[in-house]
Amino acid sequence: MNYLYEDLESLHAKLVAGELTASQLVTETVAQIETTDQQVDAFLRVDAEGAQAAAAKIDEQPIDAANLLAGMPIGIKDNLLTDGVITTAASKMLANFKPVFDATVVEKLKAKEAIMIGKTNLDEFAMGSSTETSAFKKTKNPWDLTKVPGGSSGGSAAAVASGEVVAALGTDTGGSIRQPAAFNGIVGIKPTYGRVSRWGAIAFASSLDQVGVFSRNVADNATVLEAISGHDEKDSTSANLPVPNYRAALNGDIKGMKIAVAKEYMAEGVEPGVKAQIEAAIETFKSLGATVDEVSLPHSQYAVQTYYIIASSEASSNLSRYDGIRYGYRSPEAKTLEEVYVKSRSEGFGDEVKRRIMLGTFALSSGFYDAYFKKAGQMRTLIIRDFEQVFADYDLVVGPTAPTTAFELGDKVTDPVTMYMNDILTIPANMAGLPAMSVPAGFADGMPVGLQIIGKAFDEETVYRAGYAFEQATDFHQQVPSFKGGQA
Repeated sequence: MNYLYEDLESLHAKLVAGELTASQLVTETVAQIETTDQQVDAFLRVDAEGAQAAAAKIDEQPIDAANLLAGMPIGIKDNLLTDGVITTAASKMLANFKPVFDATVVEKLKAKEAIMIGKTNLDEFAMGSSTETSAFKKTKNPWDLTKVPGGSSGGSAAAVASGEVVAALGTDTGGSIRQPAAFNGIVGIKPTYGRVSRWGAIAFASSLDQVGVFSRNVADNATVLEAISGHDEKDSTSANLPVPNYRAALNGDIKGMKIAVAKEYMAEGVEPGVKAQIEAAIETFKSLGATVDEVSLPHSQYAVQTYYIIASSEASSNLSRYDGIRYGYRSPEAKTLEEVYVKSRSEGFGDEVKRRIMLGTFALSSGFYDAYFKKAGQMRTLIIRDFEQVFADYDLVVGPTAPTTAFELGDKVTDPVTMYMNDILTIPANMAGLPAMSVPAGFADGMPVGLQIIGKAFDEETVYRAGYAFEQATDFHQQVPSFKGGQA
């Protein structure tokens, strides 16, 4: 089954009509992954046996005509817990960790009769922007196998972009869904902080992490996000708010919508080819009846520095649990208690994770807390206020998702500062906890460009409505990669 030419609606129609069974769909999906993943390396493991068992149960009854997710194989980022299926966060530290329960998002998908087909690759503990810090493999970009798929959710993005699955879950801490969505020419959303439960998501930075969705089109994305959204009593940060019917909001009408373009998002540093596609997208919004004005988000220029202090500090705290004693990797060379701690963490974590742990520990240490972490928290408040002022007058903020298209494998992995700057346009939405989506917006030098759409808190409906209207006015989402190193 090649999902490049299918979506939830077309597959659902075949299942309801009896032209296809869930078991057949799983078999064809596994075959597609086995073939395609030889080139793309999107999956860390495929749970063919578990998926077939789930499909067999679904096939015992007629497919629910009202449930678009019934029988659909979905990819799951490997930092989301899956009952009985190894979950590693792409780290040697958790190489053999087999959870005994599902993350809430996985549980909710199963309740909708979606099928977990396998676990996708990521940057170790979601720390990275290229999926090159994984301890196990390097995922490639389906549009050009010499380039990165972005990160940290590069495996999920590549799996959807290459037609291995119709949709996949990822997590987004500073752009880890939107940036790979942009690099792979697909749709990716980070919902409002608190819209989706984080229970069972392996923590990186708890005040920033959010689970979101990858798909080839906006409608499929809206369907999956609705399924995983909602209050969860196991997550104290999840919002107790009703979940709208996101798919119903996709009417294609954005006449009178007020859209802001942050001048900081179109400044020096954005590649000319990327900027040209975003300028064309802005003209498309105008042609659809929206009002578009330039605004300023002045404190966005400090977002990257602020983010890496806060995120690294929270990572330092969250990852302290991996000590070689309770669970996770334990060094076989350790002879004393101190060696258990030091050797297990030194050998179990990769360089990027250790770099962030050390940075976070320093920022939280006595004598430096006020100078770094406290000031970062104050700057975060200013970033939030910038958005509040803009959203008092506008419905959305748009701009590029990333300042460049996908870069070469190995090109930036040894330069952490350059790599960190790749998230300069996505981080502000995480700092403010706002919903933000990337949609395909054209090509620059043969590689996909993403348009970022940022909305008001808990207003994913407007984000989806604008994204869908843009999608219907263009054909970028219909173009597919060739797997030969370049645009099809």
